[in-house]
Amino acid sequence: MTVRRLLSTSVAVFALTASGSAPAGTLREALLKAYQSNPTLTGARSGQRATDENVPIQKAAGRPGLVAGADYTESVVRSNEFQARRNLSADSTLTVPIYSGGAVRNGINAAKRRVEAGQANLRGTEASIFSQVVAAYMDVIRDSAIVSLNQSNVRALGVNLQATNDRFEVGDLTRTDIAQSESRLALARSDLQQAEANLIASRENYIALVGEPPQDLQTPPALLGLPSSPDAAVQVALVDNPDILSAKKDREAAIYDVRVARASRLPTLSAFAQGSYSDNLGSLTSSVPGLVNQATHQAAVGATLNVPLYQGGRPGALIRQNQALESQAIEREIAVERGVISQARAAYASWQASLQTIESSRKAVDATALSLEGVRAENTVGSRTILDILNAEQEALISKVELVSAERNAYVAGFTLLAAMGHAEAKDLALEGGALYDPVVNYDRVKNKINDWDADRSPKPVSTRTVDSPAQNANVDAAGAQ
Repeated sequence: MTVRRLLSTSVAVFALTASGSAPAGTLREALLKAYQSNPTLTGARSGQRATDENVPIQKAAGRPGLVAGADYTESVVRSNEFQARRNLSADSTLTVPIYSGGAVRNGINAAKRRVEAGQANLRGTEASIFSQVVAAYMDVIRDSAIVSLNQSNVRALGVNLQATNDRFEVGDLTRTDIAQSESRLALARSDLQQAEANLIASRENYIALVGEPPQDLQTPPALLGLPSSPDAAVQVALVDNPDILSAKKDREAAIYDVRVARASRLPTLSAFAQGSYSDNLGSLTSSVPGLVNQATHQAAVGATLNVPLYQGGRPGALIRQNQALESQAIEREIAVERGVISQARAAYASWQASLQTIESSRKAVDATALSLEGVRAENTVGSRTILDILNAEQEALISKVELVSAERNAYVAGFTLLAAMGHAEAKDLALEGGALYDPVVNYDRVKNKINDWDADRSPKPVSTRTVDSPAQNANVDAAGAQ
């Protein structure tokens, strides 16, 4: 990837419009791969599916229950011959809950609110992973540019050192000039080594997030939907940010938890039906034939009313505990709102500052290039020293590094701002590659299941491993291979 193309990275806005399949090396492709196979995201989806099951679990407490049992006994020792030598018995009980003080209803409502909170958390996880991918993508582009700039600087300083040695041989310069050139070249090589290490780290981080090595990363598209002011960003975030929505649903669930705790002080009523059968299997004898009934059976129906009178203070403790948890949920909602407001305002400020830094850095790049050219020309007529050239070259390098860093920072800050506003998820980015994951589909699938034997298939990995990916290097060739 050429330095010229790296320095022209777009930083305005981000639009992943649907325009056919994306080529490898684009930001869309990186986001899509992360969406499909990042283990943090796929694991969060599994966790949400587990949360979905709390609804049918709570519903089960209000549904009929049927149990059956059987016993077979064989008497080893009998006190008299009139005792049965063996016996087979079976019984069954059907229980139908009628009234539970509202515990079941409120438990179901609490579980539903936590499902909604989990779905919002899943959105937040998705936006967080995307933000990390965007940052990693831009880090690779930035660090590739910095390596290229440092390589060019090392080559330029090597040429300077050779020219200084040549002029020293003819008596035009002193050993001090040579020492200054050698010092700057040694420092430039050290900076290059550090830049290469940073590039390797960025590439490895990219692999950890995306699952594949970066290949010829292209200039990302522009960001759309960025706000005109921090207040506008906050207004959108307060409505659309998934963390705020999740905290709100958790608070609502805590209200229902208090009601469930209050129900523990109320009466419960249930109906039942029982049936039993017992058979001595002809092992019970009598002196009068036919007098003994070898088998018996019975059936009964009834109702059970339980009225709690005293439970050792447990209901009161449960109520106070859940009231405290409700209070905690209220405070957490406010804390989350504070954090989102701070994040939105800070991201907006960072984005604006980076855009201004880009403008300043571009002017600095042009100015330092002109200055370097002038200093070199003046050195040929003796009005500038070798140190002046070295300083001018260093200033030119610094301005270029600051430019590519500012471009990276502006793009990442802009995407972070969109994430804080709740507009950096797959549905907002129009990712292609199949249907998007919809957590509501699984919830609708399981919320009314009543079959005790209805289980899913054994879990298998969805994310991809990176153990076979090659260790990354810091090569940046002229074609831009990552």
